[in-house]
Amino acid sequence: MQRGDGRNFNQLRPITITPGFQSFAEGSVLIEQGKTRVICSVSMEDRVPQFLRNRGTGWVTAEYSMLPRSTVTRTQRDSSAGKISGRSQEIQRLIGRSLRSCVDMAALGERSFIVDCDVIQADAGTRTASITGSYIALYLAFKKMVDMGILSKMPFTSQVAAVSVSIFRGNIVLDPCYDEDFQAEVDFNLVMNDRGEFVEIQGTAEGKAFSRDTLDQVLKLGEAGIRQLFDIQKGITQPQL
Repeated sequence: MQRGDGRNFNQLRPITITPGFQSFAEGSVLIEQGKTRVICSVSMEDRVPQFLRNRGTGWVTAEYSMLPRSTVTRTQRDSSAGKISGRSQEIQRLIGRSLRSCVDMAALGERSFIVDCDVIQADAGTRTASITGSYIALYLAFKKMVDMGILSKMPFTSQVAAVSVSIFRGNIVLDPCYDEDFQAEVDFNLVMNDRGEFVEIQGTAEGKAFSRDTLDQVLKLGEAGIRQLFDIQKGITQPQL
């Protein structure tokens, strides 16, 4: 199957990652995946949430938002609505869970690392691109803290990345663009670590139910795509290897 943008069913969209995109953040990247573009930036604070105080452990969390004209029609800012939208809450919790799954919190001390994911252009897959980019931004922040002597070691226990898979016109496709995502019969978001373990699987039948065999095919295709993302991450974080 050849798709509308010329890709095969098992091809990722073109990916460009620009590290150090923001000058003042502890770590930052611009991730471009097809037409989707997300700025991921990390801030460190010498404090933790109330429920973690005096426990000798740190915290990693995330916030997610979309610029008003990141979409075809204007999206209202959460600040204008007076509350965070349910979608934004769900996505930022997913990003936070994904990042915490690969970090040794005790190695952070009583410090918080907040990752801001700001979508400047959305063409599907913003949550998965945010996770993939946030790992790199967090790596750069941790490396900076180690170089400054604030952290004694890199606190990662694994890599983490994410990808979307859709069933579009009866075909299972990797990393759908907006048209494929919008018309998909089934949508999946997969988060994995580089040990081959799944951190999270989100699957929703939009048009029709799916079988166990279909799910197995989706997981196999998604894992292959995520392993490509791990290589891209390593090209940024470990260029000498």
